[in-house]
Amino acid sequence: MAKKKFQMPTAYTILFSIIIVVAVFTWIVPAGEYDYVEGTKQPIPGTYKVVDSNPQALWEVINAPIKGFYEAKDIALFVLVIGGFLGIVMKTGAIDAGIGQVIKKLKGREKVMIPILMTIFAAGGTSFGMAEETIAFYPLLIPVFIGAGYDALTAVGVVMLGAGTGVLCSTVNPFATGIASGFAEISIGDGLGLRLLMMVVLLGFAIFYVMRYAEKVKKDPTKSLVYDMKKENEHHFLGGEEQETPELTGKRKLILWIFGGTFIVMILGVIPWAYKFNITIFEDINNFFQGLPLVGDLLGHTVALGDWWFGEMTVLFMVSSVLIGKIYGMEEKEIVSVFVNGARDLLGVALIVGISRGITIVMNAGGMTNTVLYWGEQALTGVGSTAFAIISYLFYLPMSFLIPSTSGLATLSMPIMAPLGEFSGLAKNVVVTGYQSASGVLNLLTPTSAVVMGGLAIGRVSYTKWLKFVMPLFIAFIVMTMALLALGSMM
Repeated sequence: MAKKKFQMPTAYTILFSIIIVVAVFTWIVPAGEYDYVEGTKQPIPGTYKVVDSNPQALWEVINAPIKGFYEAKDIALFVLVIGGFLGIVMKTGAIDAGIGQVIKKLKGREKVMIPILMTIFAAGGTSFGMAEETIAFYPLLIPVFIGAGYDALTAVGVVMLGAGTGVLCSTVNPFATGIASGFAEISIGDGLGLRLLMMVVLLGFAIFYVMRYAEKVKKDPTKSLVYDMKKENEHHFLGGEEQETPELTGKRKLILWIFGGTFIVMILGVIPWAYKFNITIFEDINNFFQGLPLVGDLLGHTVALGDWWFGEMTVLFMVSSVLIGKIYGMEEKEIVSVFVNGARDLLGVALIVGISRGITIVMNAGGMTNTVLYWGEQALTGVGSTAFAIISYLFYLPMSFLIPSTSGLATLSMPIMAPLGEFSGLAKNVVVTGYQSASGVLNLLTPTSAVVMGGLAIGRVSYTKWLKFVMPLFIAFIVMTMALLALGSMM
């Protein structure tokens, strides 16, 4: 009888197991509390004191995910609305049509396609966490690159490393930066400058890395890591009919503008300096419309750009969803159906946010959170902000493998890691950037990722060959990220 292969449990099981373990520790670890900066939840270093313990029992464990979902309802709802928004945008075919148009216009100049397409995929990754959506582009791009004298691995690298680098350097990605910033109690716009710098440096290096490999393969096909499958791949990918892409109509162009504009408005909405800027620009207009209650109220919220949180961002994406659906010509029932289906695709993420938050609830109720902070304060006292930035990044590398859900890891760790960073003089946004960078870099090669294994399967690239190809870049990314985090700690 064949032995069953070990299968990694789901994120839900892992996180609920952590709730149980944490509950057990509340019976062992002494409870404590800090004094807080007045009007905030920021603990004051050196004020820790032991208090009466409050160990968590079976009922508290079972109830924790429910309480967690209730506490994180604003973030969970935001995730669901983002899912509906992406569902409607993808239904219109606008993104597929836009990238297809770029491929068509650059035919015969495939070398130029590498930086352009990697930048486009990175823009998707950094803005809305483009990952699963990239699967549709492998069958489209692989024949183009093979026909131009490159190999299947070049096309896989363009898609996977382009989008992956964007996710790694998430600027406003609501699933990584947004959720982590929410639980660190900072704006998603905090640290945007550092993340943009990372984007320029890491994406530039990734493009250079792929282009160098592609040029080497074109000059000497035997240098290809998949050379043993050259003839087989040419027959497989070039023997059939070319995949058709949607036409880039006027409607789809408008949808792409609205899609991009939505993220721009979101960025303005969460960057603190935008508040003063928009007050200055719109103040007179707002005064003019004060006599019209509906318009004046709406404009008043527009003026509040720079002071937005999850509620305002949720409204933004919900309105954009309806607007895009109507522009594309969808009927009311279709808009609702597509939106609900898109939200359903991210229901798992929303549930993970709730379960993860349940861990923090058990720790807080048991008085354990402040004790862990105190131990961390004692252990890290004197290490300095730069050392803490690097230590937290290295901590997140194995944690990202053990908890592959980015939202789950953010919800679990940020309430502890962000205050710890402050104890060392490190801005919370640098801790958030370290977390998302570690999670992003692991997702370039983790075998538990459906995006990685699915893309490799379509490209007919074995996992071992992908590791051989990507490992030098992976190591370089880690080194460069630590250097950039160290720089961010001094900014």
